Amino acid sequence: MEIAHVLFIDIVGYSKLRTTEQSAQIQTLREIVRGTEQFRAAEAEGKLLRLPTGDGGALVFRSLEAPVLCAVEISKALRGHPDLRVRMGIHSGPVNEVTDLNEQANIAGAGINIAQRVMDCGDAGHILVSKHAAEDLEQYDQWQPYLHDLGECEIKHGDRVHVVNFHHHDIGNSALPGKFAKSDQSAAMQATQSKRRYSSVAMTLGALVIVGAIVFFLTARTAFRKATGPGDAASSIPEKSVAVLPFENLSRDPDNAYFTNGIQDEILTRLSKIASLKVISRTSTQKYKSAPDNLREVGKQLGVANLLEGSVQKIANAVHVNVQLIRAATDEHLWAESYNRKLDDVFGVEGEVASAIADQLNTKLSGSEQKAIVAKPTQNAAAYDAYLRAVSIDTGSSSDATQRAAPFYADAVRLDPQFALAWARLAVARSQLYFNGQDPQTNTAAAVKDAADHAMSLNPELGESWIAQGVYQYRVLRDFPVALRSYQEALRRLPNNALVLEQMAHLERRLDQPEAALKHYQAAAEIDPRNIGTLLTLADTLGSLRRFDAARAVLDHVSEIAPGSESALVGRVGTFQSEGRLNEAAQTLAKIPADSKDEGVAITRALQFLLERNFDAAITCIQQKAPPEVANDPRTLTLLGYCQKLVGKENDARATFARAVAGMKAAPDSAVPIDARQFPVYLVWGYLGLGQKDKALEQAHLAVAQYQNDALVKPIAEGVLAMVQADAGDFDSAIAALPHLLEVPNGETVGDLRVNPFWDPLRKDPRFQKLVSEAH
Repeated sequence: MEIAHVLFIDIVGYSKLRTTEQSAQIQTLREIVRGTEQFRAAEAEGKLLRLPTGDGGALVFRSLEAPVLCAVEISKALRGHPDLRVRMGIHSGPVNEVTDLNEQANIAGAGINIAQRVMDCGDAGHILVSKHAAEDLEQYDQWQPYLHDLGECEIKHGDRVHVVNFHHHDIGNSALPGKFAKSDQSAAMQATQSKRRYSSVAMTLGALVIVGAIVFFLTARTAFRKATGPGDAASSIPEKSVAVLPFENLSRDPDNAYFTNGIQDEILTRLSKIASLKVISRTSTQKYKSAPDNLREVGKQLGVANLLEGSVQKIANAVHVNVQLIRAATDEHLWAESYNRKLDDVFGVEGEVASAIADQLNTKLSGSEQKAIVAKPTQNAAAYDAYLRAVSIDTGSSSDATQRAAPFYADAVRLDPQFALAWARLAVARSQLYFNGQDPQTNTAAAVKDAADHAMSLNPELGESWIAQGVYQYRVLRDFPVALRSYQEALRRLPNNALVLEQMAHLERRLDQPEAALKHYQAAAEIDPRNIGTLLTLADTLGSLRRFDAARAVLDHVSEIAPGSESALVGRVGTFQSEGRLNEAAQTLAKIPADSKDEGVAITRALQFLLERNFDAAITCIQQKAPPEVANDPRTLTLLGYCQKLVGKENDARATFARAVAGMKAAPDSAVPIDARQFPVYLVWGYLGLGQKDKALEQAHLAVAQYQNDALVKPIAEGVLAMVQADAGDFDSAIAALPHLLEVPNGETVGDLRVNPFWDPLRKDPRFQKLVSEAH
């Protein structure tokens, strides 16, 4: 018997149909069901299916979303068959295979029975979901508008089942089912109150979208101040929340620190698989020491009620692990345990610790959660050692760290080819390096696919396997909708994984869903509250929506977490530059030390000089202040070339542009990679700087086409196309593009139109002047 997700389907009024009509309707419904993508996928997986036979049929799926997606597909297909009246019910519960007297395999169990009872509460067109399944669906943002609580429905023998109506626009049936219309007044009142609770959630989410993320972050900043100063914010901290602090390395050999860090990370990872717990990500916890002095302060800063401390001692082939769970507010020790293991038997410790913590926090685990947290990823000690070395390095903080970690992941899968978790993390690492153009001979598209496919084939229930599929689909195939579905599957298995939430937000920006992206960045920040990278990306997203005050509020919060953060100041400068407020941008830049080695500082300073039309200073900044890897980047070279050209250094400019083009396109017929570097857009500037205007225009149109389905980069490409058109004297086309670019996320800003030298060809055009004036 296993927990499965069931869709029960029934033809309404079947018994009243003539025999020929029954046969025709059954056949039509079967064809519709068989034509759905979810049915075909389940059939390929060998899942048990019972097609509709008039008195009902059940489809069994592995994931919660599958029956919902299948029901939506069926509902849409039924629009073309108005005479075919169907109702559906969805529930998650135990299902098992049974054999009847004719030795035919069939499916049975409470999951099937309850799904049928849920369906029985509806009329034709209804898609009803059990309350249990609906609560799980609420974790997926896209399904929340579809869920409308109806309360309890009376079924056979006086039993009652709590159901939720699934409908939105023309999907499902929005009418109140007949059984509810006939129910007593108290039941109707209960349903109304339940609806109000659902409406409140929807209104709250809607308010966040309308008002913008500034409300969230002003609230977050206030909460942070309360957590670090007078007052009591403990009431807002969930009891079932925990942070795993860095473990202390008690080994005599300091080189064993990787082993200690890896054990800590694996315990944290297993805890993060428990949906009812709030578990803080490693990026936030690693900034603390093993046993901090002020536990209450740490708990408040991280937003958790409990802290797990520990130590690891590794001597030869023996490992000793100590852990203790502490209530942060009172410094009360809730639980402690010691584990002594041989090195080749240490794999199970992390799961034992995670299970014990769940027990101490009175957390009820589902069967899949229990299985996930105690699973041993490998039985090969050498492979596990290599894996822990990789995990210790791969904090997600930089590509350099990922590049150092990747060979250890490769060692782990070489030592144990069945090590699904290591394959998954290898896929993520290589996809990041591929996306950033690092070591392209090793981190190829094929290498990413191979690692992702190995992980999925070895363990399709592993959340990390779905992350691996997602990064391949996102960073290599650039199939954003499919990648988003993979991340949603990953999040179902890894509900406390900030990486998944961030990746979903990245995709939603590219899919032109900025408000959804903001929500997922916010959710990532809640479970990784000290991760500056997440907050900086969130600020950038707000800036791309021209919510500059909100972006600066986030950057202020970053400065509170990391006083003196140059990245926060650089982000703040960017918001002022976008608004054309160059004086305030310069004042902010002045707060950064002159000898800063931060990569972003040099480029931001050079751009500030460009906007101030101090081109000589911009040239000096790039050539003398920027780190070599930044100064020699082809994208930086295009900026340098234009500054040289604008001060009359034509020969220097031509040589610089030639270097830039060669850096992006090794040969005239070589392909330009479409990755995080956006080379197809920057190549336009290279051609234009070399005086190859026709080639620049052709490349600009090509870049727009290449990024047609990428809402994050397409506006940038469109803006560059408009600049090239302006440079070529095609003012009509350039000006015609601007109203759209001033509205879309990541498009142009009025401030940039006012101060950017690249718009100079249009300055005397009355249409341009009017556009800037009206927008202002």
